[in-house]
Amino acid sequence: MHGPAPRGVPGRLTSKGGDYIESTYSGCVSNLEPGAVPTIAVTGATGRIGGAVAEALRDEGLPLRLLVRDPSRAPQWASAGAAEVAAASYGDADAAREALVGTHLLLMVSASEAADRLEQHRSLISAAADAGVQHIVYTSFLAASPDATFTFARTHWATEEALRASGIAWTALRDSFYLDFLPDLAVDGVIAGPAGPSGGRVGAVARADVARSAAAVLTDLAAGGAAAARHRGAAYDLTGPESLSLVEVARVLTEHGRPAVYKEETVEEAYASRASYGAPAWEVDGWVSTYTAIASGELAAVTGDVERLTGRPPLSLDQLLRGQS
Repeated sequence: MHGPAPRGVPGRLTSKGGDYIESTYSGCVSNLEPGAVPTIAVTGATGRIGGAVAEALRDEGLPLRLLVRDPSRAPQWASAGAAEVAAASYGDADAAREALVGTHLLLMVSASEAADRLEQHRSLISAAADAGVQHIVYTSFLAASPDATFTFARTHWATEEALRASGIAWTALRDSFYLDFLPDLAVDGVIAGPAGPSGGRVGAVARADVARSAAAVLTDLAAGGAAAARHRGAAYDLTGPESLSLVEVARVLTEHGRPAVYKEETVEEAYASRASYGAPAWEVDGWVSTYTAIASGELAAVTGDVERLTGRPPLSLDQLLRGQS
């Protein structure tokens, strides 16, 4: 399930989990010479999602510009000439605008959690609008809404609102918690948090599947026509193939030689057990609400959107731990 979505156009529904807003969009980038291929800007190219998407688009032979804070950390293949590299951070509107001029499509990987994350997102969206970017693909979050249980999901909802108000065409990839993250919940073999007595439910998705989904959407957008038009105003709910409780996560980890158990905490116990980290309140709220969101059922959804976008089923936790990619 997800938060408020744009009103669907009767008779024009996307795949399950995707909703369209009304539009006359033709799927074509308007400021290109006939036969030219749009340039795709990719943020987060030094990270796991952005880096994987950039590699996939490179393999498709698409023109790329990688936006990175530190060009010396750009992928070696990009520095060797396979892509343009531009220095820009989300919060530096002038640098971002300059870096985006001449690009047509933008993968906006959500910024790292921070107190000013929403301001960073709004700054980048404004810079993209000023630079003439025509479509933004944003990595949002499942169940994003203004009152989502997972507090960080509220920023994703507000970012989607900023995209809607920007005048730029957009696509939201609302991924669940990362499947790759679930093993990290076990500290000294214990997954401890307020996810209820049975450990709630979460349809976590592998980072690799999120990256493949983003690459598929961007490839369609670059192709133009009907393949591109179907993604305009669409919100896709990206999940894994199963909805797991934290009890089941612990069992799967144990089966793969990582002994683990789930231990329920109260909300008060969860805050107390994390107080020693000295993190700011907004960050601790996010940590604790990871578990309460799993307990709430808001993240229990399992959709077919990954397979519909990529043509292959999403990875399970068992497959991920076996090293499949």
